[in-house]
Amino acid sequence: MKKTAKLKQLLLSNNLEFMMESHNGISAKIAEEAGFKGIWASGLSISGQFCVRDNNEASWTQVLEVIEFMSDATSIPILLDGDTGYGNFNNVQRLVKKLEQRNISGVCIEDKLFPKTNSFIKGEAQALADINEFSGKIKAAKDAQTDDDFVVIARVEAFIAGWGLAEALKRAEAYHQAGADGILIHSALRVPDEILAFKREWGDRSPVIIVPTKYYTTPTQAFRDYNFSVVIWANHLFRGAVAAMKKIANQIIKDENLLNVEDEVSSVAEVFRLQRADELLEAEKRYLPTTGQQVRGIVLAASRGIQLGELTEQKPKCMLTLQGRPLLSLIVDSYQNVGIKNITVVRGYRKEVVNLQNLHYVDNDEYDRTGELASLSLALDEVFDNQETLIVSYGDVLFKKYILQLLLDDEHDLAIVVDSDKNYDPNLIRRNYVACTLPNLRSSFYNDIYLKKVSPELPKENLCGMWTGLLKVAGKLKPDVREILDNLLQQDEIRQQGRMPDLINELNKSGYPVHIIYITGHWMNIDDIKDLIEAGSF
Repeated sequence: MKKTAKLKQLLLSNNLEFMMESHNGISAKIAEEAGFKGIWASGLSISGQFCVRDNNEASWTQVLEVIEFMSDATSIPILLDGDTGYGNFNNVQRLVKKLEQRNISGVCIEDKLFPKTNSFIKGEAQALADINEFSGKIKAAKDAQTDDDFVVIARVEAFIAGWGLAEALKRAEAYHQAGADGILIHSALRVPDEILAFKREWGDRSPVIIVPTKYYTTPTQAFRDYNFSVVIWANHLFRGAVAAMKKIANQIIKDENLLNVEDEVSSVAEVFRLQRADELLEAEKRYLPTTGQQVRGIVLAASRGIQLGELTEQKPKCMLTLQGRPLLSLIVDSYQNVGIKNITVVRGYRKEVVNLQNLHYVDNDEYDRTGELASLSLALDEVFDNQETLIVSYGDVLFKKYILQLLLDDEHDLAIVVDSDKNYDPNLIRRNYVACTLPNLRSSFYNDIYLKKVSPELPKENLCGMWTGLLKVAGKLKPDVREILDNLLQQDEIRQQGRMPDLINELNKSGYPVHIIYITGHWMNIDDIKDLIEAGSF
């Protein structure tokens, strides 16, 4: 169905329909994905994104360029808030022709004088257009359209200007007779009295559109009861974006870093998705040589988590509910938010419960008799592509996504993430303390730092922090890592209780330097009930 036909159908529906304001391509895409059937291209919001006043300070050609991007990004109809039509009848006719060329489904024009002033700024001081002159604009717009389904809406500003119900009805009837496809009746009151009074008198002579920006506390059912056609939420995506941008800007100026905002904003991957970057990637596969880093995540999640007692009787630790979702789901989100889609999970205890979608599973059926290295070995058996970089983590360790990004961006073949804020604590269940070539000092930022040893027992004077459980292995090293791991697993003690630090230390001793990436916080082990409670606000 054509977009114009969709808008006409929306206008003539027997149900109350809703349109959402948008002001650029990405907000239009978001409105469509949210489920709205139509878009209101708001004059206030479009001028606002330019940071100019809603007084026709943005030219009509600038508005046209914005809504062309909106139209290209969406498949639902767009109704343009066309102010007064940007001039007289001649300007309106040219506008309609240009809108049809850009696949815009309709235009709403208001009976005020050009240049217009926003209805909520001294409304009663604003002059209205001559009825006959404005009716001529409506006729001119309808005569200019070539698509029979293109919609022209007449916006009546009589209530805004303080002229009352009789004038509103008089003007609406004149515009209806001139050929308007519907009437938008506007009010600045915080109660719906004016628009309800209008609808009682107007009846069903033509579709009636309302914009409850001021009388937003009115129950939506009241609009249904009065048989209104369309409700427009007129500026809320724009206002929401302004509030979010102010919050983020204030946080960054305060912190002088991004650590407290990165997880509060949409990921770059989500922006790419909205931009349909996948279409470009598919095109690149056809027209360009294949390039780029291939990455696989490996999550070791075979253990029960015995320290959590009854909580893990029926399901493993990685499936405990945290923030309303399984812990494993939150870890997978961190991977996916940096573009890692291929994820292998090693499961063991109550493996049937570990059943999240779109993951590759490897089962360690000897989870109760083997250690982490046996689980890793099983995962490596399933990784056939030696071009894939591997990121290994645990199924009970949470981390902010920027930490993964640091690993991905690191150019070394082997790297681990170390929290330099973690000091010696004998009460910790897991104490993967790390000694490095340099501690995390300002000067160390400009030097490559490498591992000396990972161990639960290190002299305090040698301790540089704690390993977070994150390891990166370049794909080309996978055969070497495989060989070293196989040799370790020939030792019964290692096979039964071998842990990732054993492998990391062995790689280091075998001449494979392990690069250190320092962080300070923003991750946590979940080992016991106390950790689980704290993780609720991580």
